[in-house]
Amino acid sequence: MTRGVAQKVLEAHLVSGTLRAGEEIAITIDQTLTQDATGTMACLQFEALELPTVQTKRSVSYVDHNTLQTGFESADDHMFLQTVAAKYGIYFSRPGNGICHQIHLERFGVPGQTLLGSDSHTPTGGGLGMIAIGSGGLDVAVAMGGGPFWLTMPKILYVNLTGRLRPWVSAKDIILELLRRLSVKGGVGRILEYGGPGVKYLSVPERSTIANMGAELGATTSIFPSDERTRAFLKAQRRAKDWRELKPDNGAQYDEEMEISLRELEPLIACPHSPDNVRKVTEVEGTKVQQVCVGSCTNSSFMDLMVVAQSLKGRHIHPGLSMVLTPGSKQVLQMISENGALTDLIAAGVRVLESACGPCIGMGQAPPSGAVSVRTFNRNFIGRSGTMDAQVYLSSPETAVACALAGEITDPRTLGPYQRYALPKRFSVDDTMIITPAPAEEAKKVRVVRGPNIAPLPISNPLPDEIKAEVLLKLGDNITTDHILPAGAKVLPLRSNIPKISEFVFSGVDPSFCERAKAAGAGVVVGGENYGHGSSREHAALAPMYLGIKAVLAKSFARIHYANLINFGILPLTFADPADYEKIEQGDTLEMTNLLKTLREEEPLTVENITKEVTIPLTCDLTPRQKEILIMGGLLNFTKSGHHEKVGSG
Repeated sequence: MTRGVAQKVLEAHLVSGTLRAGEEIAITIDQTLTQDATGTMACLQFEALELPTVQTKRSVSYVDHNTLQTGFESADDHMFLQTVAAKYGIYFSRPGNGICHQIHLERFGVPGQTLLGSDSHTPTGGGLGMIAIGSGGLDVAVAMGGGPFWLTMPKILYVNLTGRLRPWVSAKDIILELLRRLSVKGGVGRILEYGGPGVKYLSVPERSTIANMGAELGATTSIFPSDERTRAFLKAQRRAKDWRELKPDNGAQYDEEMEISLRELEPLIACPHSPDNVRKVTEVEGTKVQQVCVGSCTNSSFMDLMVVAQSLKGRHIHPGLSMVLTPGSKQVLQMISENGALTDLIAAGVRVLESACGPCIGMGQAPPSGAVSVRTFNRNFIGRSGTMDAQVYLSSPETAVACALAGEITDPRTLGPYQRYALPKRFSVDDTMIITPAPAEEAKKVRVVRGPNIAPLPISNPLPDEIKAEVLLKLGDNITTDHILPAGAKVLPLRSNIPKISEFVFSGVDPSFCERAKAAGAGVVVGGENYGHGSSREHAALAPMYLGIKAVLAKSFARIHYANLINFGILPLTFADPADYEKIEQGDTLEMTNLLKTLREEEPLTVENITKEVTIPLTCDLTPRQKEILIMGGLLNFTKSGHHEKVGSG
């Protein structure tokens, strides 16, 4: 059988199931990645497994989200994470070392390996030829303990890239074109595998930009072949020994295929308020801009920043806007400092921030009221920038710098000659900001430091046989995890404290939600299509569980959030007929009975709307393993019981 790259990596790591689309499979995990906004909870969950050390080939803990440190909470969390890493054999990337995905690409990613990360943009590693998947922190904790990762085998969509990008058109425009074609739910249940003659013209940083934003498609992951361009990148990072060739067989078979002619692309931009609201830059030219932000895990590589620096050299940003830039890593910052590009950026009027996520997750640099902000980031949901009425556009670094110079949305092709910046033959390597795990005997002596912001880990109860609860909130389509539990400087530092952070559940949608949920004691949420897409934050399931949410009824769910709901014992239910969504209103009382028997024996599942006296058929597309997880009250209970060894994929 001829196989593609994705299938080869999955096959090499398969421990349960068969690689047929729609079947549940389990794969071994070589590496894990956590960051400080999700890592504290993942570490608490790993501690609850009561294991002496991590069981992966490599686990890395990064501090990149909560670096603003407006209070003691984040600094305390950093100490917790550093001491947990020392005790359990985890590499620790210190604050200031940079963004997890950029650093992992530089220093840890290995072609052909699997990576599970508690961040939705973990698929960035696909640019190196990894199967890199974002998930909730509890799934990562289990993988750190040596457990496999379970998922529904996706379809594999082969994206055939032909031709070569023209000047001022970049990798960001490739993924924006895919979002234009497929939408934010077009990748759900799919792995995107890139190939074709155009791939050889894309460097690893460019490939990783594309793989990174596959998360916005809802894709399980994205992957590129590992070829001579991959080898050149790893050699430049002084990691040539990690390279292995990984390419599809001749005539490899895929579930679906599509083609993108790179030569036909032109600069694109995602308009407010969704990454798939994509238009040609020429169609929105002339829109006044008040802020430009360059950076994030999508576009903060050395090559990205050199394009910006070269375009700004000898020029100055428009006086009507503010421009900020976040280098993706200490390596990137050091290199643009050494070659003079940093001086050019500062001379042009750019405000240079520390190497961290920063404005991308609402951690500073909120735009003015009603402002237009052009960002090289990956998401532009309402309020994510920190300003509810801001109009956020997503673009390539090339388009962003053109906007910064003109003071309005501008086609970068107007800037004149373009020189695509080549991959350097040698990156500056200094790993002193990464703390290597201590030997086992020393690790045993480490005392984990817990500040007052580290609250006890909430544990969900077993699933009741009957649920009778009020519909506390009814929502529309494409509800993101930012809607459910926002990010930003006010909320992110509370990720270690579920009682405190639960006060912000749905706060941007209905500020009364938390108090109403506490008063009700139990509740149900109703949503439309693609419920829970966006960030992988498991807190968007964990905090609602803490508030008593027993079930979510929706037309469809995003992959990671669906798994997180199961992991924390919340029933994810789908309308058998999407039109029945109209038969439930906020404030209605719903009742479901005989749940345990219904789930285990696969009997028809219904909900009784007592208020409207109507019975509504539902579906609950769960494997036997997922049903037992729900019945036991979540993945932690299930794993600690040893039950995971008894339940197969069915």
